[in-house]
Amino acid sequence: MNELKILALDTATEACSAALLVGERVYARWEEAPRDHTKKILPMVQAVLDEAGIALSDLDAIAFGRGPGSFTGVRIGVGVAQGLAFGAGVPLLGISTLAAMAQGAHRQEGATRVISAIDARMGEIYVGRYLLQDGIMVLDGEEQVTAPEAVAQQPTLSGLWFSAGTGFETYADGLSALADEQKPCPAARLPAALDMLPLARAAWLAGAAVTPEQATPVYLRDKVTWKKLPGRE
Repeated sequence: MNELKILALDTATEACSAALLVGERVYARWEEAPRDHTKKILPMVQAVLDEAGIALSDLDAIAFGRGPGSFTGVRIGVGVAQGLAFGAGVPLLGISTLAAMAQGAHRQEGATRVISAIDARMGEIYVGRYLLQDGIMVLDGEEQVTAPEAVAQQPTLSGLWFSAGTGFETYADGLSALADEQKPCPAARLPAALDMLPLARAAWLAGAAVTPEQATPVYLRDKVTWKKLPGRE
């Protein structure tokens, strides 16, 4: 049986990363580079491919950080992934950046329950809750863009929950008591393509791959971009 080969890349936040799964072997690059995604992502992709000794055409699929995150960052990631997928003739797998951070908290801290929150600017956060199922972080409820105070007013979660993401840095006071016991995971403050790989493998096995033209970003805050256009509400 051929080894599963999945390339993952993410530019949705301040971090820029690429990772490659070849069977059980993993190759990864990660850097916090807020304004250099377009310069760094393709060299990172080439670096992991070279390290593994394979070509784009050898891949089974390409996973990308579909968002939420910065509009520009998400668009860069989707565009690069589509271009690579068209060139290699392989399908795409969109992976949530919030889920990737939750998976990172599991990898770094052994977390089984995680609240992921990204600073969405404009006094809001992107937030989601995740529970570990068979080694994979699965969304509990839905991902939202909302004010931190709205999250803080929700019923207190029981037990121990890990917190991951820049939302907990920006709104530390307001988000400090979401659960009976809350433990920060600084190592998962930003998503990493490395942590997208287990999620991508599960998505691949579930038949969730799509053609490049079907790949779509997840902004959660679509209305903001529409309102910038005359006559759009």
